[in-house]
Amino acid sequence: MAEHTLKKRPYGDEEAKKILLGVMSAETTDWHYNTHHKGYVVKRNEIEKKLADGGKTLRDAANANYSEFGELKRRETFNANGAILHDIFWENLGGDGKSESAKELVKKIISDFGSIEEWKADFKATALSAKNSGWAVLVIDKLSDGKLRNILVDEHGYGNIWGAQPLIACDVFEHAYYHKDGPKRAAYIDNFLSNLHWERIERRFNNQKN
Repeated sequence: MAEHTLKKRPYGDEEAKKILLGVMSAETTDWHYNTHHKGYVVKRNEIEKKLADGGKTLRDAANANYSEFGELKRRETFNANGAILHDIFWENLGGDGKSESAKELVKKIISDFGSIEEWKADFKATALSAKNSGWAVLVIDKLSDGKLRNILVDEHGYGNIWGAQPLIACDVFEHAYYHKDGPKRAAYIDNFLSNLHWERIERRFNNQKN
């Protein structure tokens, strides 16, 4: 069984300390990626191996009250979604926050939200409303009406829309910002938006819109 690997960021560890400094502390650029993000990948591999090795024995003991199979299945998606959202989180960042380079996505944002400013206000409110272990995610709702939506995701999966493809993901777990901003989540979100790399986000949008 092929193992999942930690996806490389578009920048190295030392570069991250410089280009992400407005968003998080230099230490957090390391801890967040090499400990938290990596941990989801490692645990996903461990869980998938346990499910494969346990096979029929685990499945035969499955029930709605408690079973090892059930807990492994819950944690499988928690860790898988955690890794995926962090992949997008790092790819979002390292830019100048100027959306002019994302012409197609900006047109879609204006169509669905009214303006970039309205989208940002809604995205920030979404991120502020998440629990202390959650995300704000801009998605394209491909299976429903094709619109862009800001969704609030608790942990890594509660609140997601089936078939919606993530374009921008803002981690609001406290480990993402507390070392630099303490409880000032709003300041962190503003800095996140000011550091977006819109060219990479535009490429993701163009790959997902059809």
